[in-house]
Amino acid sequence: LPQLGPHLPPRLTQQPWHLLYCTRRDGFSLRTLYRCGGQPGSPALLLIKDMEAQAFGAFSASTIRCSNGFYGTGETFLFSFSPELKVFRWTGRNNFFVKGDADLLMIGGGSGRFGLWLDGDLHHGGSHPCETFDNETLSPREEFYIQDLEVWGLA
Repeated sequence: LPQLGPHLPPRLTQQPWHLLYCTRRDGFSLRTLYRCGGQPGSPALLLIKDMEAQAFGAFSASTIRCSNGFYGTGETFLFSFSPELKVFRWTGRNNFFVKGDADLLMIGGGSGRFGLWLDGDLHHGGSHPCETFDNETLSPREEFYIQDLEVWGLA
């Protein structure tokens, strides 16, 4: 988390972060992640470690939740540690920040490709270059299996 500090919106840099959800403690379920997701309108940091021990994730300016359409703001970004931190910020080309339903969480999009997606049982996900963030593939593979997943939020 400390490495991400300089990349967060300035109003959040002095705030205490708390672990809201983690697969080791809470089990693998997107529905549970939504339930534990924190206060509406509160930012969330999603951290993923895949089976190849690659770490990556996303910052969302608002709670990760179930939604009918995309939500979020231009503060949203994707990141990877491979091995050094890379941050992929909003390009301004579309507003496909975050969208969640019972079976799929999507972050970033355009032309049918998602910057980061996770399935409903949180075992499996993928990452593709997308127009929202002009990101690289976050994981060594375009589709990956999740070893650990955490969601951090403000107190």
